[in-house]
Amino acid sequence: MGTFSIKDIEAITGVKSHTLRIWEQRYGIVIPKRSDTNIRYYTDADLKTLLSISALNENGYKISEIAKLTTNEIAEKVMHLGQHATEYKIHIRSFISAMMSFDETGFHKLLNTYILQYGMEHTFMHIVFPFFNEVGLLWQVGCILPSHEHFVSNIISQKMYVAIDGQVGKYNSSQRKFLLFLPESERHSLGLLFANYLIRSRGHEVLYLGQEIPLVDLRDAFGKENPHYLVTMMTIAQPDLDKQAFIEFLSETWPQSNIILTGVQFSGSNIEKCGNVVLIDTLKDFITYLDSISSISDLYSRVN
Repeated sequence: MGTFSIKDIEAITGVKSHTLRIWEQRYGIVIPKRSDTNIRYYTDADLKTLLSISALNENGYKISEIAKLTTNEIAEKVMHLGQHATEYKIHIRSFISAMMSFDETGFHKLLNTYILQYGMEHTFMHIVFPFFNEVGLLWQVGCILPSHEHFVSNIISQKMYVAIDGQVGKYNSSQRKFLLFLPESERHSLGLLFANYLIRSRGHEVLYLGQEIPLVDLRDAFGKENPHYLVTMMTIAQPDLDKQAFIEFLSETWPQSNIILTGVQFSGSNIEKCGNVVLIDTLKDFITYLDSISSISDLYSRVN
């Protein structure tokens, strides 16, 4: 994108337009450029600076104090905040800053730092997925392009594939088999990838099929398989899909399996559950359910 209006800056940083003008007039903070028609605009560098300034201001620094700092000093204080933050908003802001400037090295460095500091599971639950919620809001108000979302999604997916690869073959004595897939027209696979990692990290076997799997193909290829669990999710609206028929098809094709459905399109629907179908609203609930499976499996293994 390269340039941003004052409304874009307000949406991305959370700093109100009139506050920005006061900062500019009183303290000379980030003076906007002017177009040939005298319309103010901000650059990528301006956005990055304002994200850092807003983070400091939200954490107790007075704007009059921030105005006396150099760009490097601001960056150092933000980094210090990030290392001692009790909330994750500053990390999410750092992700947004790297995304907006297409800073691949910076985004990788941030992601690696958070994973080392908090662990993979915690990082995704408290930073990565809330970050994507922010990305969705920025998308709605027109502040980002599809290329921004694709840029960060691909980096995060790469990291997830590496983490999953590290779990392959690490089964426990009471492992269960999971079949993971996304239905046709469902292209957002990051949530399913994360489920893949969560399941494998607990010592279970995963047959991961990925996105846009036709139900008929699924039945023909795996109808005779008996996975303990089938997991699928739906995040985008599919008005042509009969969700009730979809659920009944899964339940009848795999009557001995537990069918786990998640995603806003399932949890927000008024659908009648079949006997072997479980609706799960959030990833946190999925983790709780998954851990309960592992606990029951361990108990069963000890008894037998």
